[in-house]
Amino acid sequence: MYFLIRPFRMLLKAVLGEAKAGQLALGFAFGLWIGMLPKGNLTAIVLGVIMASTRANLGIATATILLTSLGATLLDPVFDAVGGFLLSHPALQSLWTELYNMPVMPWTGFNNSIVLGSFLIGLAVVFPCYHYTKPWFKKYSEVAGKWARRYWLTRLLMGVEWADRLTVSG
Repeated sequence: MYFLIRPFRMLLKAVLGEAKAGQLALGFAFGLWIGMLPKGNLTAIVLGVIMASTRANLGIATATILLTSLGATLLDPVFDAVGGFLLSHPALQSLWTELYNMPVMPWTGFNNSIVLGSFLIGLAVVFPCYHYTKPWFKKYSEVAGKWARRYWLTRLLMGVEWADRLTVSG
């Protein structure tokens, strides 16, 4: 039961101000980048592992991945144009051939124009997204935390952790 509630608790901890603004901004930036990518390739998995190994807030990251994934399909023509341009560029043909002949590289999906385009656009967006959302999280996470603490559902979800620890340790 704890594993089903944990993502909601992580998001609540982020809203309640228990995470630092840098962690929230990093989670948002990683979530945006991973949310843009198609999920059936090694690239998305590696980025998820990198995100999980940093101090990024996983609750914000998960929510951002879900929301971005819903809207990313609308940007597929843009991703396809960027990736298609790079994949068909004559000067890069030998690079793509060389990469595709490496043992693991075909699993990354970089031979797909949408994967390559979304990866590069996401990479270009990560730092500006982090840089511009950090002050926003610093300013508004405290206000959102005060608002969320008023509701019984918040107190209930935050109390689940203590109840779970008591039953596991007892």
